[in-house]
Amino acid sequence: MTDVAVVGAGLAGSLLACFLGRRGHEVTVYERRSDPRAGRAERGRSINLALSERGLDALRRVGLDGDVMAAALPMRGRMIHPIDGHLDFQPYSVDGRRAINSISRGALNNALLDAAAATPGVRLVFEHRLVGLDPLVFETPQGKVEAAADVVLGADGAGSAVRGQLLGYGMLDESLDFLDHGYKELTIPPLGNDFALDPGALHIWPRGTSMMIALPNPDRSFTCTLFWPNGGTASFASLSSPAAIERHFSVHYPDVLPLMPNLVDDYQHNPVGKLGTVRCGPWQVDGRLALIGDAAHAIVPFYGQGANCAFEDCVELDRCLAETGDEWADALPLFEARRRENVEAIAQMALANFVEMRDKVASPLFQLGKKVEHALERALPGRYVSRYELVSFTTTPYAEVRRRVRRQHQVLGAAVALAAGAAAAALGRSAWR
Repeated sequence: MTDVAVVGAGLAGSLLACFLGRRGHEVTVYERRSDPRAGRAERGRSINLALSERGLDALRRVGLDGDVMAAALPMRGRMIHPIDGHLDFQPYSVDGRRAINSISRGALNNALLDAAAATPGVRLVFEHRLVGLDPLVFETPQGKVEAAADVVLGADGAGSAVRGQLLGYGMLDESLDFLDHGYKELTIPPLGNDFALDPGALHIWPRGTSMMIALPNPDRSFTCTLFWPNGGTASFASLSSPAAIERHFSVHYPDVLPLMPNLVDDYQHNPVGKLGTVRCGPWQVDGRLALIGDAAHAIVPFYGQGANCAFEDCVELDRCLAETGDEWADALPLFEARRRENVEAIAQMALANFVEMRDKVASPLFQLGKKVEHALERALPGRYVSRYELVSFTTTPYAEVRRRVRRQHQVLGAAVALAAGAAAAALGRSAWR
């Protein structure tokens, strides 16, 4: 049994506490915020989650998938909203049945906190902000307090205080790559007593260099997120007056403007969040201190894999502990060795998917490509599988997904070239005759 301090009671920290408590460790989870189960979520900071197979696999392992999925809404494809013209539904899977699941970040976090609190050996401590690592020092409403632990795990998100402490000691290198885009949340309330849009889809308004998405909520509202440039004529900074806001939406999002009675208030008062990729290394020091989830490898949200990836971290660390007999000095380096290539793969795929979502999904050529891809999946079941299905509906390691998709494209390209060559040869023989 090991005394473990988990810094951060967000999604990764709460789930990690469940895994570690089940292994018989004594776990104290320290969180800088007050208990979120007793208060209201910060305005404009939810970013609904798209929970998919990797996250569900982790939840199944601790018996939480049923409770979580009871509040989830399945989305079986993308609904594309052009400026003019008809809506276009693009299913995620070849059979149209597989779905990613819209779920409130706050509701999921609360469910995980409840589960952690009910796990023997787990203790939750709130309003403790980490300010020192050796020894552990926290600022609290009553002043500074010290704590001791055999192992310290930083699960405190992209702005990790643990990572910041390690950086200050010169114990890791860090790179932060921010996009020149930010995000802002808006709301589409229920229309009467029903959803204003189809709740079975993730809605996308692709506009070239920017986009808006919308995910359904159990109360029949939609959480919308604008992903816009931070500067320029079509940026967050360029719209200041109510008239300018409404005029911009009437031009670029004409179908949704009538569905947003609180548009101006949401736009003017909800904050603009940053988007970026965190890379750092090493993730662990001396087999007794480590980073996990976004604290180690935050990514942009455009593949819907941030939380899923962090949950998969918890599964892998649990697996490494099992394989090493809970020897942390062996388990933590093994965890980093196994996960590093995979998290870099999904970081790159998430960035590439931003371009696809904001620009390509409305293209007739892109839509034709998806139809061809689904035709190949039907013709070659299990042998040809799209990148999206491998990422969202399997637990195939992210790095292996990239390698497999690359091989598939090479084979497909060779087959197309061979067919084109055969057709050209046939035409040549016909012309000779």
